[in-house]
Amino acid sequence: MLPQEIIRTKRDGGLLDSASIEQFVQGITDGSVAEGQVAAFAMAVFFQGMNVAESVALTQAMQLSGTTLKWSLDGPVVDKHSTGGVGDAVSLMLAPMVAACGGYVPMISGRGLGHTGGTYDKLESIPGYRAAPDLAEFQRVVRDVGCAIIGQTPDLAPADKRLYGIRDVTATVESIPLITASILSKKLAAGLDALAMDVKFGNGAFMQQYDRAHALADSIVGVAEGAGVRTTALLTDMDQPLADTAGNSLEIAYAIEYLVGARREPRIHEVTMALSAEMLMLGGLADDVVAARSALQRALDSGHAAEKFSQMVRALGGPSGLVERPWEHLERAPVAVEVWASVPGIVQAIDTRSVGLAVVILGGGRTRPQDDIDHAVGLTDLAGVGDHVGSAGAGRPLAVLHARTADAAATASATLHAAYTIGDATPLQLAAVRERVVLGSRTSR
Repeated sequence: MLPQEIIRTKRDGGLLDSASIEQFVQGITDGSVAEGQVAAFAMAVFFQGMNVAESVALTQAMQLSGTTLKWSLDGPVVDKHSTGGVGDAVSLMLAPMVAACGGYVPMISGRGLGHTGGTYDKLESIPGYRAAPDLAEFQRVVRDVGCAIIGQTPDLAPADKRLYGIRDVTATVESIPLITASILSKKLAAGLDALAMDVKFGNGAFMQQYDRAHALADSIVGVAEGAGVRTTALLTDMDQPLADTAGNSLEIAYAIEYLVGARREPRIHEVTMALSAEMLMLGGLADDVVAARSALQRALDSGHAAEKFSQMVRALGGPSGLVERPWEHLERAPVAVEVWASVPGIVQAIDTRSVGLAVVILGGGRTRPQDDIDHAVGLTDLAGVGDHVGSAGAGRPLAVLHARTADAAATASATLHAAYTIGDATPLQLAAVRERVVLGSRTSR
């Protein structure tokens, strides 16, 4: 079928068979389908949607546009993916925790997007760390250590790179079938047995509305299962930063503190444990959530998880003493400024997107794809909803801001200050993990 006929069929609300979808994706990959046609296809899908069979076909065609990894290991190959948030260092802790429990985690991470931080950018703050190794080295580290976290490679799902770039400039990013195919094509190409999805909702998430986030979770679970990968999804709250730290080097240090037991904040601990437990159960490494959480806690308490993180860092070129002496290797920003509330009180609400943008203003994120990132800057000691904050240097600040210059600190401080709503009431505290979505059903938490 001609590309324009495929577009016409979907534009008019028709169903595409797998052969037509495979043909169109091949054209995206080899360039025989023009940019305008790709844009028209994306817009047709945006308005008309896709059923599960179409979404499975699109995902698998994009997966097969490049290399699909093959594994021969003595344990399950499992992974986790998040739709993006602020103060979310979960991947850095989760991968070594699951590896310490017998799973193999080939995690391909992304760069920061908009106001959200990217695991790839965080890893690049580690001196010497090869965040973009070739696939042979990636597979070797996964086999030898149990986990490796790297950035996306051109070998895996190359059709997605071209399609996403066109979606980004044609206002079609929010299409649930296209989001699903984009996420899962790369995950399927990594050769997974199972996947745990973290789908975020709230004012700091890309899917801010709960219903939209739930629809995305349903789509991902249905399509992944249809493609033969066991999958569950957790709906998690992003109406406030997940942890009290945001910024690249700062989040690496935070993850190390978590792994060695120096501190484990309740919200990020709950999300990390919940997702890790899903991975162990999906991979057959635990019979139920109680057994999974017990195994994960042992991995943390014994130091085995921290050692897995250290082994991964060393295997990919990072320093051998990072876990023991992180600030001997990570760069610190020269300016540290406390940001205070205008009046003392209780944090009622946080505009989480603005908190993330404060990090971008400092240089810790990008305003253009070609921008370099300042890995040293960011925020620590962020107050959460329900915390009592002081003003004029008394009590606790809203946050400590880590900047390259005083001018950058002042600009980011204004953005951060405006993100907080302060009052006298004690706000309702809601669980960080709100719901579990599995094929055909869902469970509140």
